[in-house]
Amino acid sequence: MNYAYLIDFLGDLSRNNNREWFGANKERYNLSLEFYKQEVKRLIDKIAEFDSDIAYLKPENCIFRIYRDIRFSPNKIPYKTHFGAYIARNGGRKSPYAGYYLHIDAEQSFLSGGAYNPSKEVLSAIRHEIDVNYDELSDIVSNSDFRKYFGKIEPFMPPLKKFPAGFSATSPAGELLKYKDFIIEHPLEAKTICAADFTDYAARIFHAMKPCNDFFNNIIADYC
Repeated sequence: MNYAYLIDFLGDLSRNNNREWFGANKERYNLSLEFYKQEVKRLIDKIAEFDSDIAYLKPENCIFRIYRDIRFSPNKIPYKTHFGAYIARNGGRKSPYAGYYLHIDAEQSFLSGGAYNPSKEVLSAIRHEIDVNYDELSDIVSNSDFRKYFGKIEPFMPPLKKFPAGFSATSPAGELLKYKDFIIEHPLEAKTICAADFTDYAARIFHAMKPCNDFFNNIIADYC
């Protein structure tokens, strides 16, 4: 079993996203999921070498279900076409903290982190911290490893069109103050995922991500 098998399953699922096909291929799904659990466990162990806060986590805490909640959605496709795991302190996939996300997809895989979907209160606190301590965040994002692996912090949700109340357009933080979340992402090619050293590679990327996660988590911790 390897990532090539998992990616092949996800590619077939994306072309046959219905309950009949999934039922007929349930064994392929089970084998893929069991392999993914083992790989997430290996990744947790690697990350724990530099971030002890997640050492207690189990893959079951981190891996998202493949079944979509379609009760209130106009999109009735029943299954996600990716495997995702969020490795973060205090709850794994349910954690409010910045963590480490592994996304495996037949088309577009990636590693990501940062502050995703913060509450209104936390978002306000993050904006304030970025505004008054932009030098600290600037040092993090100007680091050579950060620039090589991530480039810059990006928003997941569309940013505000205007600066939020209480913040100035002349702030050194600039457009970051308009963001509703703060994401860093590293794209993955299939050949990278399928390489024998992928877990070490992913851990190296996540290690470079940690200072940015720490910046946000120092803020988030006051609200958890």
